[in-house]
Amino acid sequence: MNNRKNIKRYRGSVNREDREKRNKHKSAVFWMTGLSGSGKSTIAHAVEKKLFDMGILVYVFDGDNVRHGVCDDLDFSQEDRTENIRRISEVAKLFVDLGSVCFCAFITPLESDRSIARNLLGDDFKEIHVDCSLEKCEKRDTKGYYAKARAGSIQSYTGISAPYNPPKFPDLLVNTDTEVLSESVDKVISFVLNCIQPAMD
Repeated sequence: MNNRKNIKRYRGSVNREDREKRNKHKSAVFWMTGLSGSGKSTIAHAVEKKLFDMGILVYVFDGDNVRHGVCDDLDFSQEDRTENIRRISEVAKLFVDLGSVCFCAFITPLESDRSIARNLLGDDFKEIHVDCSLEKCEKRDTKGYYAKARAGSIQSYTGISAPYNPPKFPDLLVNTDTEVLSESVDKVISFVLNCIQPAMD
């Protein structure tokens, strides 16, 4: 039996706008998509530290970390991968209401899955494509996933035996083939600060 019709939303006396004014910045979700090894998490955490030092309320959701908690019951079937994205999008939506700047570092290979996040988050969703050649991603493969996928011990691995559909019109493009880490971080920092200009009194 579906009891959803009996669930009512409750709003307290503190709203998102109040929190943004207290934080002195707007909240938003910066969704970082790219192949495994492209540098999504490395960039996100480097940006997080710099923004934190600026006094900005910020948090990074990383694919591996999320699967140790809120999504630890999901496998890597396409259905569960889609559910993984839906869940983290809902969690990110709560963090936006909190007034936080969120980074979501997920491969998110399919446009259909990225559309789930985009539709849930609306104008708060900012897409960052961390572009990198498969060749370079494989060279950075510290976890050995690509080698296992090439050997057939990992099935449906993005870039090898499963597709990656790059965004056609991302809000920001970062190319870690040609940029050093500091360049990519500075580019993302500039973009984020432009998006979260201080909330007005």
